[in-house]
Amino acid sequence: MISWKKNLFSLWLGCFITGLGTSQILPFLPLYISQLGHYSTSDLTLWSGLTFSITFLVSAIVSPLWGRMADTRGRKLMLIRAAVGMAIAIFCQGLVTNVWQLFLLRGVMGLASGYIPNAMALVAAQAPKGKSGWALSILSTAQISCLLGGPLLGGYLADHVGMRPVFHVTTVLLVITTLLTIFLIKEEPHQPREKKAERKSLSVWKSVPSASVILSLLFCTLAVQLCNGSVNPILFLYVQHLSPDSQNIAFISGFIAALPGMSALISAPIWGRLGDRIGPQRIISVAFVMFILLLTLMSLVSSVTQFSLLRFLLGFADGAMFPAIQSLLLRHSSPAVSGRVFGYNQSFMNLGNVAGPLLGAATSAALGMRWVFFASAIVILINLIYLRLTFVKARNAGTLIESDA
Repeated sequence: MISWKKNLFSLWLGCFITGLGTSQILPFLPLYISQLGHYSTSDLTLWSGLTFSITFLVSAIVSPLWGRMADTRGRKLMLIRAAVGMAIAIFCQGLVTNVWQLFLLRGVMGLASGYIPNAMALVAAQAPKGKSGWALSILSTAQISCLLGGPLLGGYLADHVGMRPVFHVTTVLLVITTLLTIFLIKEEPHQPREKKAERKSLSVWKSVPSASVILSLLFCTLAVQLCNGSVNPILFLYVQHLSPDSQNIAFISGFIAALPGMSALISAPIWGRLGDRIGPQRIISVAFVMFILLLTLMSLVSSVTQFSLLRFLLGFADGAMFPAIQSLLLRHSSPAVSGRVFGYNQSFMNLGNVAGPLLGAATSAALGMRWVFFASAIVILINLIYLRLTFVKARNAGTLIESDA
């Protein structure tokens, strides 16, 4: 019999190492591009944005396809495919000689992605009833941890051994992930489906109790990720605005950027266990209200201390949201299509990663920096209303699967 806890620990390591490797490249990506040619400031900004975004765009497109293959071929195979594919793409990124090559390989990296959503789907399928929320929240701490540690490790290595070797260090980490996946992660022998119709993407929407509930949860993922990313283009400038006389703005900005991850890391397992007891629907509602209040207050702060405290509290809402969404996606789907559902969830998350900075930059340019937080709060409020109306409609139609709590 497969030990789901052993798999959870192994997948946690795999997700952490994968995320650590891929995120450690991000801090010096613009500097790496500047060494590939002679670019003006505007050109460098454009290429940095393109090479960063292309990975998420491609991943958003292909994630449902990889999810479908996970449902039909097995999730462990897709985990190995993702780790090997990203290892090859990142190794080659350390060898490029011009920005076009880097841009294309970042796209290939997005094409090869899918380790984390497939890990989520495998854990969700194996965790016993009443433990799935806790298991998914534990796995989410791997993502949070690597996003905190990856940029620090990447910056340190780039300063001490150079930028190109960082790509090769990342490749080694992904090779380790591949070996962990092959030898430690166990999955029941996969039974291929006979009906071709079941392999079509549309069959996901036909097989779930309520397609509207699934879609509303996917938009929750997009909205939260959009609001998290909307502050990125203006964070440094907003901190500078709040404390114009500080001499170490870069360090303060980096510290404030990491604060939500710190509190989310602490709170995610607690929220997950609580969600298994009282139901993830209530957790999502509480987290949305926290988002709205905290984002509104961020638009009104007058000091870095106030802003830092609110950013730290925002992480508690983050730590609650994603495991609760994933638990509800699992509840309103079935093991036969869960890979595709988690693939769609990853697509919507990636779309939020792309749209968030665009929203923040456009809002700041048109209305000012403080309006970025207020606009994000409005997005969350609209999403909360949409989610509640969808749940009420599904409950009245008898298609909402209620919590056992």
